[in-house]
Amino acid sequence: MAINIEKDIISILSEISGVDESDIKPETDLAKDLDIDSIKAIEITVAIEKKFSVSIRDEDVPKIMTLQQAVDLVKALLAQHGAAHGKK
Repeated sequence: MAINIEKDIISILSEISGVDESDIKPETDLAKDLDIDSIKAIEITVAIEKKFSVSIRDEDVPKIMTLQQAVDLVKALLAQHGAAHGKK
């Protein structure tokens, strides 16, 4: 079963922001379009970390400004995670 990172993150964003999933696009600005403040950003970060079993550094959280940036970050973290486990 392949994971759909974008779909899963859209679901998280929709749940926390209250915006319909169909209105969340790759270029959607989390702060401007979804009214995500710092508290909601932390909720989203924790939800993403739990969903994908990754760890997002605190300094990376402010860099996630769009859905696409969130997807790209999770893909990069999963790739690092996989590479780390593949070497063992």
